[in-house]
Amino acid sequence: MKQIVQSVSGGELRVVDVPQPEPGSTEVLVATRRSLLSAGTERAVRELASASLLRKARARPDLVRQVVNRARTGGVRSTIAAVRSRLDEDMPLGYSAAGVVVTAGAATDGIRPGMRVATASVGHAEYQAVPGLLAVPVPESVSDQAAAFGAVAAIAMQGLRQAEVGLGGSVAVVGLGLVGQLTVRLALASGLHVIGIDLRDWTAQLAGECGAVGLVEAGAATTEQIMELTRGRGVDAVLITAATASSEPVARSTEIARDRARLVVVGDVGLDLDRRRFYERELDLRFARSYGPGRHDRSYEEWGIDYPIGHVRWTARRNVEAYLDLVANGRVAVDDLVTHVYEVERATAAYEVLASDPRSLAVQLSYSAPAQPSRQTITMRPRRTSTSPRGGLIGAGTYAKATFLPALKAAGWGDDLVAITSAKGLSARHAAERNGIAVVAPTVEDLLVRDDIDVVFILSRHDSHARLVAQALDAGKHVFVEKPLALTQDELDEVRAAYDRNSGHLFVGFNRRHAPMVVHAKQALAAGSGPITVAYRVNAGQLPAAHWYHDRRQGGRIRGEVCHFMDLASWLVGDQPRVVHAYGSGRGEPGLEEDVSVLLGYPDGSTATITYSTWGHRRTPKERLEVLGRGHTVVIDDFRRLEIDGREVKRVPGGKGHQELLAHTRAVIAGNAPDDRELDASFGTTRAALSAIAALAGIQEDHPSRLPTQADVASVRAGATS
Repeated sequence: MKQIVQSVSGGELRVVDVPQPEPGSTEVLVATRRSLLSAGTERAVRELASASLLRKARARPDLVRQVVNRARTGGVRSTIAAVRSRLDEDMPLGYSAAGVVVTAGAATDGIRPGMRVATASVGHAEYQAVPGLLAVPVPESVSDQAAAFGAVAAIAMQGLRQAEVGLGGSVAVVGLGLVGQLTVRLALASGLHVIGIDLRDWTAQLAGECGAVGLVEAGAATTEQIMELTRGRGVDAVLITAATASSEPVARSTEIARDRARLVVVGDVGLDLDRRRFYERELDLRFARSYGPGRHDRSYEEWGIDYPIGHVRWTARRNVEAYLDLVANGRVAVDDLVTHVYEVERATAAYEVLASDPRSLAVQLSYSAPAQPSRQTITMRPRRTSTSPRGGLIGAGTYAKATFLPALKAAGWGDDLVAITSAKGLSARHAAERNGIAVVAPTVEDLLVRDDIDVVFILSRHDSHARLVAQALDAGKHVFVEKPLALTQDELDEVRAAYDRNSGHLFVGFNRRHAPMVVHAKQALAAGSGPITVAYRVNAGQLPAAHWYHDRRQGGRIRGEVCHFMDLASWLVGDQPRVVHAYGSGRGEPGLEEDVSVLLGYPDGSTATITYSTWGHRRTPKERLEVLGRGHTVVIDDFRRLEIDGREVKRVPGGKGHQELLAHTRAVIAGNAPDDRELDASFGTTRAALSAIAALAGIQEDHPSRLPTQADVASVRAGATS
């Protein structure tokens, strides 16, 4: 399918071919008919992407602070790599469209194939995977052209709802671009007296033609006109829909508002304000967030959980519904706002006219994609012949692009990457372009049936790991899966069963075992005997509330990250823990605990304590490992400094072992290295992480059972094949 993308670093706009997205259970796959370019938003995005790195930094100082903090804790080199990866991405454009439903996920309600819907949050692509609650059925009398305004109209409507002006009240709309014009029309349909204000005469005239009072901003003269129109009182509310770095629109709004009026910021404007202006009239300054309640809420958009109407009358979906009903009833018209329509293949021309024509208001793209799409494999380059193991990748997120793929290439896999796939398609295409991968496969199934792939690297979200491991093993592939191997004991049992009935190798991304400093330390400890004591302190740092680690479906940070440190402790001891205890902060559910101490007890008397905290100072390095026993004391500081028995060891390189693990994987698959006891340890770590969560939940789970060794597995396989 065709999709419009823009380079984050340079602003280059392209129409690219990508596989159609795979919708989840709470999503709807839509064949797009029309999509709307939001003039203000998309101009701003284009300008920022085309700006210099310095200007980008000035525009987003919050991101600069994040980069600086990451460099202090994670190191300059890895931070630079992550920033370059982000700047090298292609970002999709658009968020307001209309089309026809192709398939509807099992957890969506009231949506069926063949239904026309207005969509929000995704836009300029022939096919969209849309959250079910943001795909709104379109009344028969509403055209695709009008329906494509749905998301932008919902933004205007949410601003109007924040104003809370009753029937017969008065509002001023400052800034008469596309959102401003829609706000004017929705306010008029609500029975309000509306004054539209802009610096341009033609937009003021357009507002006047639909029933508002259109004024060209002229300072004191404009204020006098508004006071005359409102019997000397000022307007009940001001909706600021302008887009400018200047604070003047907000400052001016205080002069035309009545006592105790509401000022609602809808557009992106400056906020360098004089407190006195608000204090003297006790003005209420508010902000409207996108389409309405539900937007940017994971439970609403990703999980498909609607807000009860008795508690939240107007959600993002209901705002779009209300707009469509107003159009269907003839109370709001928008077709005259459309100034240009281009076929999707000419999207670059659409953006050019948006930038060059000052009178371009609503620019739309039209599509003719079939309502029953076919899965399309995208060939990026000719396939190279090779006698080495050949790989395919599932997942192309930030970790895959910034960390895993560079390590994979450094480990010798660069010329042997055959195919990649991802849920949304665009990220897979970008990774293929940047890393010389031959093919972008439309689905996991299409990748697994390829006979030119020997090993599958699974880098997808955590809740898919166990299922994909079993699926890939059953397809006759060797498998490398990023941690965690499984999120539940049932999943772990399913993985074991799949491994037992197949002959492929299975590797788990516990890379710290292969870090050069760990290898050197383990050799030093092997010279002695007896138990050891491991103390592992992790300054994990806090994550944004919207981070997917907070999604219970993904298992949380204990399953997904603390397992790393438990694994390394067990690897150094040389055995699996017999007892697992865990103590947390008690905030939230046990599976999503973020501050935890885990105590591991081993059969030989060794102990390990993992202290994982999100509240340390940001300048404190992330990881510190201390090992005492067998006649030695080992300290590894953030995998940058190794100290043994009080002396720094300088000849051992740093790093967390990503490249070394992938090189080991390649050697084992090629038959040039033994598998040793890696898988036994990976199963043991996964079981121990699950036991830690059980302990946090108050379930006293001893850990006496012995996990199968490689010898056990070999005997099972021998019996299965004989």
